[in-house]
Amino acid sequence: MTDEAPPSPAPRLRPLDVRLFGQGAQAVYYLRDPLGLAPEDTFLPAWLGPLLALMDGSRDLRQLQVAFQLLTGLYLPLPRLQELVRELDARLLLEGPQLEAALRRALDEYRSAPHRAPALAGKVYPADPEELSRTLADYCARAGPPPPLPAGAQVAGVVSPHIDYGRGWRTYALTWQAAAEACRRAEVAVVFGTDHGGSPGRLTLTRQSYATPFGVLPTDAGAVAALAEALGEEAAFAEELHHRGEHSVELPLVWLHYLRGGEPLPVVPVLCGGLLQADAGARERMEAALEALARRLEGRRALVVAGADLAHVGPAFGDPAPYDLGARARLRAADARLLAAIEAADADAFLQAVAADGDRYRICGLSPLCLALRLLRGCRGQVVAYDQCPADPEGGSLVSVAGAVLWR
Repeated sequence: MTDEAPPSPAPRLRPLDVRLFGQGAQAVYYLRDPLGLAPEDTFLPAWLGPLLALMDGSRDLRQLQVAFQLLTGLYLPLPRLQELVRELDARLLLEGPQLEAALRRALDEYRSAPHRAPALAGKVYPADPEELSRTLADYCARAGPPPPLPAGAQVAGVVSPHIDYGRGWRTYALTWQAAAEACRRAEVAVVFGTDHGGSPGRLTLTRQSYATPFGVLPTDAGAVAALAEALGEEAAFAEELHHRGEHSVELPLVWLHYLRGGEPLPVVPVLCGGLLQADAGARERMEAALEALARRLEGRRALVVAGADLAHVGPAFGDPAPYDLGARARLRAADARLLAAIEAADADAFLQAVAADGDRYRICGLSPLCLALRLLRGCRGQVVAYDQCPADPEGGSLVSVAGAVLWR
């Protein structure tokens, strides 16, 4: 128990990564905080799952109690419910004053730091630069050389995974080897990454510079200013703290920095909220931002990167059944239609292909891919790698990933 202000009488669970582990009486929900504010991990028995779904800010505690009983047939005593809500609030998992104060502190710390520290160094990849170089070089040796590109192709765009290196190493290695010369020649890089916790239709900027174990990649302040003017200052930075822990920009940048031999390069990091859910106004602001960015990049050798995975399917992502060989083949065929749109740099065709079936495959990189393709309009491309990576111990859930390069 704590002495902080009591939680809201109508508790609202904030955006979290909620995952189910185990089966039957042993099943638990893991509530992961994507912003890293929660003081510790939270696990709740699976039978409380419906209660979490009811915590949408529309019910006070008694209404929650009644709704939960009607939905599940289970009686949850009010004192126990009160204690649970207090505990969730103390763990910063509910919206309210405690969360707002923690967000302000974290944002102040992030902005006042000398740079955006690598969030995954020592976890997904080695923190030591020499060990990291050896690791990435080993990935490249094991993957072999990428398919040859047409003679004279000047690579201007890269579609890179943002899955962890342990599963995506082959796709990363083939993709970034194909873009190696472009990485060395670039004068600026724009990296669009999926904002896994972002609001629909929102593009989120930061003035902080991303660091990798090889050093600091300075943020292009002029390009960020041009984007902020087009988007509106408040909207552009409202969710800036998402940059602190988001991996979709960080993991491609590590490869870019490696292939430059540790040499710095101005970078424009942009996190992208969901595109399918964006309203007309949000889409207009996105288009205005892309036009402003294109003007800012004129006359410079710019490398445009989409940090984007493809499908997320199987029981781990809510599908009722594991993906067998037939389902994997159907997924590969569906992904092939998306990859054809990437090779044609056709953002509209990509978006239409995903929207046509209601995004049934949960394309994680939809927004960064569409934005990158719009900026690369007129290019041609080549897919250099594709894989379906396991997403659960049984192998019935998958994340599909691809790598491509585009040239003018």
